[in-house]
Amino acid sequence: MEGSDDASPAGADWRLVLWTLCSVLLPVLITAWCSFQRSRRQLLIRDIFRKSKHDWHYTDLFGSPSYCCVCAQHILRGAFCSCCGLRVCEPCLKKADRRFLCKEIMMRGTAGAPSSMPHHWIRGNVPLCSCCMVCKQQCGTQPKLCDYRCVWCQYTVHDECMVDCLRTEDCTFGEFKDLIIPPYYLSAINQMRKEKRTNYEKVVPYCSKHWMPIMVLANTRSGTNMGEIFLGEFKMLLNPVQVFDLSKIAPAKALQLCTWLPCNAVRVLVCGGDGTVGWVLDAIDEMKIKGQERYIPQVAVLPLGTGNDLSNTLGWGAGYAGEVPVEQILRNVMEADGIKLDRWKVQVTNKGYYNLRKPKVFTMNNYFSVGPDALMALNFHAHREKTPSLFSSRIINKAVYFFYGTKDCLVQECKDLNKKVELELDGERIELPNLEGIIVLNIGYWGGGCRLWEGMGDEPYPLARHDDGLLEVVGVHGSFHCAQIQVKLANPVRLGQAHTVRLILKSSKMPMQVDGEPWAQGPCTVTITHKTHALMLYHSGEQTDDDDASSLSE
Repeated sequence: MEGSDDASPAGADWRLVLWTLCSVLLPVLITAWCSFQRSRRQLLIRDIFRKSKHDWHYTDLFGSPSYCCVCAQHILRGAFCSCCGLRVCEPCLKKADRRFLCKEIMMRGTAGAPSSMPHHWIRGNVPLCSCCMVCKQQCGTQPKLCDYRCVWCQYTVHDECMVDCLRTEDCTFGEFKDLIIPPYYLSAINQMRKEKRTNYEKVVPYCSKHWMPIMVLANTRSGTNMGEIFLGEFKMLLNPVQVFDLSKIAPAKALQLCTWLPCNAVRVLVCGGDGTVGWVLDAIDEMKIKGQERYIPQVAVLPLGTGNDLSNTLGWGAGYAGEVPVEQILRNVMEADGIKLDRWKVQVTNKGYYNLRKPKVFTMNNYFSVGPDALMALNFHAHREKTPSLFSSRIINKAVYFFYGTKDCLVQECKDLNKKVELELDGERIELPNLEGIIVLNIGYWGGGCRLWEGMGDEPYPLARHDDGLLEVVGVHGSFHCAQIQVKLANPVRLGQAHTVRLILKSSKMPMQVDGEPWAQGPCTVTITHKTHALMLYHSGEQTDDDDASSLSE
């Protein structure tokens, strides 16, 4: 009896240990199995994404409530194509990838030179604001997969209004037919290039008499990081071949599409900051060097950067935050007027008899400066290089600029600049008053929206233009003076206008910048001369009072 009593507690202990191990190991094993299955599923999905002709992106119930185009069920986890708008749930992804075609950038297997193509209908998930092209009633109002949308012309049709003739009817490409590059055009041009023919104008009448194809170059790293969103929205409205991500392809390579298009007809929309615009304009200059001048496009700007002074000067606004639909942006590009923008060569030659390095050469579109604003840009640039993830908001960027400007008001690192530099305008030396900074302007705006040359607007002065081959040169007394000018409480020290500007830094090291690209510079000679003109697009839409006054000078 005593032996059985001793065995009973021992067995209970082992059972307790066993159950404890099960209660610990079972959740761990379930978690590991679920993690393995999730990783396996993600690998399969990524493999489908990689091999597919669709431009798939993840979506879920919270991102954009929608219905699967295969099983018609509500999508909890799935994917959508940013080119054709197809939406599918995760289990149906592989089936949808085989069943549905994406937008074709070029027609295949066609004999001769086609001049039209049928609608490409996708069922379900139509925009709520759309109307049926047959009965003119609103589409997509039912809480289920219903109605059709053409991925090219964006027309929508009710399920009950869809007839066989609509499935084979030629697509008109809708409102933006003058901006879209049709797939059949690229097929015809490709055939002509194989035959070494270059008279592309013969293909143009098949598209439109007023055809002005557009190219969209988006920098997904600019300012507010909205470029990724625009890539998908523009691909949806245009031919995907017209939309480029500048983080994956250089502007010089993207602009070679212009050589497939009619001469002097292409318009380019640059989505990014002023630095991105300058990058694209440099690539256009390379086209001139290659002898491709007849293919040079006109450039419009969608301002996604921090300052956006060039965009502001050209009427495209001080910054874009999604308040205007993409469709309206394309309309603005269609209606914009062509103008010229002066571009300048900035050559920085270091002093010293034994300096064998070549002079640094920059191209300037906006402005050159030495002094407090260049110091703010230099500090901002150094901070952004250390922690780039913090600078994803335009408000944060401007707050950092404000911090460094306030700091310079107290420290005054650039004082007595007039004793350290000599300034020549068109060969004539200028006597400088007590200054901390000198700014050479090519455009009307400076410092994120300030009309520096005009100041308070209470004094007569020669009108400023961005296409007259003249530079405006002003001086500032410090960071606090810059702030006063920005709120129209002070005027700048206007030093004059000139075709050529020469600045000699005699001693010490000073901060300098060209179009927001700063560096610390030792003794040197800076020479600014006219380089070329850029063909830009000016949007004369809604203007502020400042813009109304400046339009008189332009």
